[in-house]
Formats: sequence, C-alpha cells, structure tokens
Amino acid sequence: MSTPNPQTLLFNAAFVDELYENYLADPTQVSGEWRAYFEKLQQEEKLSKPEVPHAPIQARYYDYKPSRSSGAGCDQESLFGFAHKQAAVLRLINAYRFRGHQLADIDPLKLNAIEPLEDLTPAFYGLTDADMNTVFDTGSLYGKNRATLKEIIALLQKTYCRSIGAEYMHITDTKQKRWLQERLEGTLATPSYVSEEKKRILDKLTAAQGIEDYMHTQYVGQKRFSLEGGESLIPMLDELIQHAGANGMKEIVLGMAHRGRLNVLINIMGKRPKDLFSEFEGKIKENHQGSGDVKYHQGFSSEVMTPGGYVHLALAFNPSHLEIINPVVEGSVRARQERRGDKERNQVLPILIHGDAAFAGQGVVMETLNLAETRGYGTGGTVHIVINNQIGFTTSDPFEARSTMYCTDVAKMVQTPIFHVNGDDPEAVVFVTRLALDFRLVFKKDVVIDMVCYRRHGHNEADEPAATQPVMYQKISKHTKVQSLYAQQLIKEGLIGVEEGEMLLQQYRADLKTKEVVSRPVSLDFQFSVNWKPYLGTKWDEVAKTSISKELLQDLMRRANTIPEGFKLNRSVEKIVDARRKMGVGELPFDWGAAEVLAYAALVEEGHPVRLSGQDCGRGTFAHRHVVLHERDTGESYLPLRNLSEKQANFLVINSLLSEEAVLGFEFGYSSSDPETLVIWEAQFGDFANGAQVVIDQFISSSESKWQRLCGLTMLLPHGYDGQGPEHSSARLERYLQLCAEDNIQVCVPSTPAQNFHLLRRQAIRPYRKPLIIMSPKSLLRHKLAVSSMEEFTDGSFQPVLDEADKSIAPEKVRRLLFCSGKVYYDLLEARTEHNIKDIAIIRLEQLYPHPKKEIAEIVARYPNAKSRVWVQEEPRNQGAWWFMRAHMDVNLQEFEGGRIEYAGRPSSASPAVGYLYLHRQQLQEFLADALALNSEAKRVAV
Repeated sequence: MSTPNPQTLLFNAAFVDELYENYLADPTQVSGEWRAYFEKLQQEEKLSKPEVPHAPIQARYYDYKPSRSSGAGCDQESLFGFAHKQAAVLRLINAYRFRGHQLADIDPLKLNAIEPLEDLTPAFYGLTDADMNTVFDTGSLYGKNRATLKEIIALLQKTYCRSIGAEYMHITDTKQKRWLQERLEGTLATPSYVSEEKKRILDKLTAAQGIEDYMHTQYVGQKRFSLEGGESLIPMLDELIQHAGANGMKEIVLGMAHRGRLNVLINIMGKRPKDLFSEFEGKIKENHQGSGDVKYHQGFSSEVMTPGGYVHLALAFNPSHLEIINPVVEGSVRARQERRGDKERNQVLPILIHGDAAFAGQGVVMETLNLAETRGYGTGGTVHIVINNQIGFTTSDPFEARSTMYCTDVAKMVQTPIFHVNGDDPEAVVFVTRLALDFRLVFKKDVVIDMVCYRRHGHNEADEPAATQPVMYQKISKHTKVQSLYAQQLIKEGLIGVEEGEMLLQQYRADLKTKEVVSRPVSLDFQFSVNWKPYLGTKWDEVAKTSISKELLQDLMRRANTIPEGFKLNRSVEKIVDARRKMGVGELPFDWGAAEVLAYAALVEEGHPVRLSGQDCGRGTFAHRHVVLHERDTGESYLPLRNLSEKQANFLVINSLLSEEAVLGFEFGYSSSDPETLVIWEAQFGDFANGAQVVIDQFISSSESKWQRLCGLTMLLPHGYDGQGPEHSSARLERYLQLCAEDNIQVCVPSTPAQNFHLLRRQAIRPYRKPLIIMSPKSLLRHKLAVSSMEEFTDGSFQPVLDEADKSIAPEKVRRLLFCSGKVYYDLLEARTEHNIKDIAIIRLEQLYPHPKKEIAEIVARYPNAKSRVWVQEEPRNQGAWWFMRAHMDVNLQEFEGGRIEYAGRPSSASPAVGYLYLHRQQLQEFLADALALNSEAKRVAV
C-alpha cells in the first residue's frame, strides 16, 4: 500500500479511526505502511494508552484553514504538518496529566525551586511560538472542544500546576481517570465558594490556631505535638464530616498519631476544653481505672449534626507506634458496617491521618493498603490524609526518609488517586477534600490527600529544630500563619473587615474559658453503639454452660458434614469427612479438627457469630480443619458451616494475605467494636505472631489498662517441639506470660479436643471479654492419644487444671508430682507407661493465666505423700512457662512440705529449638528421664 493520501483521509475518518485503534492496541495488526504513518504522526514517540483520543487527528483535517484559504484543494504537505502538530498537542495534554504535579506550587515554604520539565514544554513536541494562536482540537480535555495552543497550555497550567498537584494517570481503570479529569479540568481545579463557605473556612482556621496559641502560652514546655503549620487540617476534617453526612454516612472512625490530635479532639470531636486542660495539669479523672495514658494518645466519641443528620464520630485510641492504628481502624469500621448491615459500605467511613515520614517508612501502611480490596477486609475505601511536615521525626530530610519522589508513592500500589495540596491554600485543601470523598463514594476505593505544610515547633514543644534544620526554621520563623494569610485574602475580597481576623482569634480564646464545647454542637447520646454494660465487671472464673446435648451434637455433626449432591472431594479430604461422620455417631473418638468444627457449629446454631482469619485457616496450616471444601473437578468451594440452617449466625472464614501485623491489628479492631462475634486469628505457625508484636504489646495486652477498652479477640498460635528446627517450634509462650497482669489476658494450653471445644465456646458464651491466647497444637492434631469421647462434649466444661487421668495411680502412693502444659504431657505419659511407673502423677495446667490458684491447691491436697514437685516443659529453661510458673507455684505450694517447685526441661538456649533431629530426640529423652527420676539412685517404691 502506498503512503496514505491526506485527501482520502478526510472522507474516511471512521476507517482511519479503526486502524488507529488497532494500532494502539497492537501495532502488528496494521500494515507496515500504516504503521509507519502512525509512528511518524507521533514523532517517533509511541502512544501506549488507548484512551488518548485519536479521532480528532483525522476528523478535524477538513477544518484546517491554511489549506482552504486559497480556495485550492488540500495541500498534502500542509495536512501532514497539521497532523503532526495536532498529535503533538494531544501528547502535551497527556504529559501535563502525567507530570503536571511536579510543577505545582504545593510547598508553602518554597524550600526547593521548582525545576522546569523538558517534556512539559511545547518545544519538546515540536511546537513553536508560531503555533500558539493556531486552533487545535483539545481531545478529551474538558472544556472547549477546540482552542488555541496558548489557551490549552493556560488551561493545563491552571488545572495541574497551581496549589493542587494531582496524580492519577497510574490508575488503569479508564472510568476512574475520566471521572477525575472531568472534575479537575472541568473546574480548572479551582474552587468556587460563596461568602458563607469562605467564612466557615476562616472560622475553622481560627479555631485551629486559637487552641494552639492558648496551650502554647498556658502550658509552656509541655508536649502537645501541635498542629501549627498544618492548621488547614481542621477545615479539611470539617468538610469531610459535613460532606460525608450529606451523602448518607452515619459513622466516621478516625485514626491518627500525635500531631494535631489535641486540636482535633477540641475543634472536631467536641471534647470539653476544661477536660483537656485538667489533663495538662495532671489531674486524675473520677472513677479512674488502670494505668491511663498521656493526653495525646486518648480517643473520643461524639455525634455531630450534618446536612444528612447526626454522624457518630470515633477517634481511635493510639499508642506511639504511629501507623499501627491503621488496621485497627479498618477492623473497627468493618465491624460497624456489619452491625449496620451496610453491605454497600456507604454508612461507615474510615479516615486515617498520617505523618509523611511514617507513611513512607512503616510497613504496616503497605500491609493495610493491601487489605483494602480483599475479601473479608474491605471497608469500601479509606480517605487517607498525610500531614506532610517535609521532615521526619526530629531531623530527617526527605531524602533520608524515603527513596521515592513523594511520601505517598506507596499508595500507587492499589491505584489510588493522590492529591498533593498546599496547606497554605485552605480553599484548595477543602476543594480536594470534597473531590477525594466523592471519588471514594463513587468508586469505593482508597484516596490520598497529601497536605504539604510544615511544623512550627519541631517534633515536640521541647525540641529545638533550628539546631539541625537551620534553613527550614529560618523560613518558618518568618512565615505568616495560614489563618492570617486567609484573613488577608478575605479582606481583599471585601468579605470581612480589616480587624476581623484578629477579633475572631480573641473571641475563640474567650470561648475556651467560658464554653463547654467550642466546636460545632455535639451530642454524647449515641444512637447506634454497642452496649458494653453486660461485659463490665465480669470475672474469669464465671461458669458458662458450654456442653451440648447428645442429640444436638449428632445433628450438628451430620449437617456439618453434609455435602451437596454431585460435589466430589479430594480423596484425603473425603476420608476426613467420612471419619467425622463416624465420630458424630460414636463410632470413632473425636480428633482435634472435628471438635473444633463442632464448637463453631454449635456457636453459630445458638446465635453466636464466628469470624476466623489467618493464612490457610480455611484448610488449616496442618490440614486439620477443612471448613472450606473444594470440588475436585471445578474448584468450586462449599462451606457447610454457612449452610447449617436458615436462622444460624454468620460464620466467616478468610484465608488472609501474607501479613501478620495488619491482619492481627484489623482483627483486634473488629473484636473491640463487636463483642458479640467470636473473632479468631490463627498464626500459620506460632512464631509468625512475632511480626505483629506491636499489636500484642500496645493493644491486645494493654488497651484495657490504658484506655478501658475491652476486647474478646482469640489468637490460635501453633506451638510444640516436634524436631522441626528453631523457626516454627515455639509460639514464644514466655512473651505472653510476661505481659500478664491485672487479669488482662487469658493464656491457655488445651491438651484435648474436648478442652479446646469448651474453651472456644466459653470465650463466646460467657460475658468475660478479655483476649484469649491459645497455644494450639501441631502434632497433637492427629496424635493417637489426643482424642475425646462424645461424653466429654455433652458433659462438663473447660477445666483450668486437669488432674491425673490414670485411675490406676493411687493418690496416697504418689511420691512425685509433675506439672506441665501441652504436648509434653503425652511425652511424659508414654515414657511413664513404658517404664511402668505408678508413683508419679501428671497434672496438666490448661490455663496458665489468670493463674488457677484454687484449682491447683485442691489437686495438690489430694497427694499428701508427694515430697517433690516438678515443672516439666519442652521449651528451654529461659523460655516457655518456667519462670512465670515458678513464682506462682512457689506461692501455691508454700503450705506443703518441700513446697518449692523444681525444673525439668531443656537447658537455656539462645535459640528456641535445636535444628538437628538427633539433638532434639536426645534432649527429649534426657529431660523425660530427669522428670521421671529415672536417673536417680534412690530405690523406687514398688507398687
């Protein structure tokens, strides 16, 4: 084919459009001649985005004036020249969409000069000054269909290069990009507010500055992590709340670290100023309980009126671990959405406020973002706000805090739009706030607002930032506060008087002393919240009926193992299901997996929802659970526990992503907002919880003491020494025991399927809402001795201590008592049987904390002739339960002869376990012999 004739193109625009569409999708789909033409049309720069408009390149040829002004026919060279120019214009438009944010005026301090970008200059695309007044088609640029090049560039610079820098071209969804382009380009990214809206913004800026000024003069040198430099956060949050309420939101959960928290509490949440000032003065609250926490970690709840009615606000309590609050908030939001039946995620909104260095630096940010659109964790999109101080902690410059251009680049992994905005332009801040929330409401996705500002007083008010950042803080010391800047703007616009800005500040300071609340009017009479009263003041030893009738057991086992007709199972799974059917009718004893499934079935049948999450938890890491069944040929899944009856409670099982910190934080947040659901997180191996230690330390073990927040979260941590090396033997039992105090958590090591059944049911049925840590088994899942009879489920309950189970052991003839927990019991039992020992009793502590002192004392009293008492464990001496139990057991045994307890177990070790199977077995035999006194020269009493 010859080179395309421009005149032919005029009358075959549709044909050329189709060819060009094919070329953009795959250049090999068009002939070499057309391919060469399109390549030349693009000036040898391949357009890889199909959404870039191409029809106008052809369709507007007919209107090309130079070729028609003389009255002659179309000049081929002129047409080709125009085609090149038109393509260049469209590429320039696209370049501004991709990179215009780099030229945006988003830094109020102007610390670094904005360097020009070559590919945002007309010359880069072969456009000259002579083209400035030429009329071009604007393609998909919203506004005029045709405009001069000069007008087009002005539109692009107003939209993308002023106080807002928008990043969205990394998004692959064309609808989302088109929506954002329309909202940005259609308005030139310029807000249009009436006078009352502008005055409201000034009022919020006044409040933001007013509280900081007051605290700075009244509480000199005290830490408050002020918002000064980022005051535009307050009108931003006000806009978010009001606009969310207008769009039907009923609840908002906020998570944030220190910076600006006190300001948010007073000016957004409606906390009484006098309560905050009392905290500054060190006064203890009435009805004080627990340790309490510093004022800038405190949370708060209130309800504020919006155009759509009252909206419940909850500011989450947060420790000093900054971004760790992110998954906790998401979990709390998900629980609230479930409670409301909010399947569309339109009624409860999560807002997360970050620091710039923390957003870029802390891995939990990425983990939480990665949860956003996964099953069981999605909340319909989060509004992320970065208070970008342009400095990390005390001294870190941006180049020390990250390897990326922006602190927000990590958010691109989930294709979220990112709006960088100058914190000194409060109108632009409010504009992107509404835009961001609207995007979230329409597309149910996360969105990020990066408010670039500064920090007036350093990391805290006792810090001297000029010592390490002299240039930045010279600029800050001379920089006018945003309230004054905006007041001056409104004075120029004739909206307020010359002195009105200062008068507003003075009035706010007076209100702090005289008014109960200085934010919008708030209500503390919550309309839709959890009633925690039934869970307060409960005790760990309250009895709960956890047994079920034989008839119900058999019925549940039948229904829990009923498979749809034609649903073919994997052979190994089919054997497990068949065995469970036999267990349900008493033909086989219950193993661990069957007992656990029965516990869940009984709970949901009785109206207790269950939420189970973790890596591989549907199957179980050790293939014991199988609550999710898969069709052998199609891969279709079926959950019997979701199909027991029409009136059953919900059973949700989620194979979580490969995260511990974010997922456990999420489950904590969920459980702390929903006391009625049994929330369980299972670690793939117990030591995987190491990756979530901050959640355990800062929330699970201490949230009640610090913040009076209850939580019934259950953690399943596979634990047991099976000769598999140091990495996956130990769930680090000692760490949890070290955290035990004031009955804050429960640490249990069930050794039988029935004990685990009753333990799980006890956690859901009784109103005692404390975290439960279960050292769950690995090899015991299929151990021949670790089984339970049907009667153990239909009678009895969880026993914190299990006495000697062998009836042939006469208590009066026992000379030695062995105390232990978990798998080592079966090692001891088999060794005792092998050596036909009858004067040693083995007592199992199934609950290590709260310490069952009374139960232990009662059992010890049954053995009046026992002269020695030994704690036996498989963990090394410096690990496991030994040091914790030694202190408690010595108190337990002090009234008995030879009261101190002895130790039998592995020697101290820096590693949790040995890596060689031979050494593992050798150590096992040595400490079993020590425990059973097989090496003693003393002659054993024959029985």
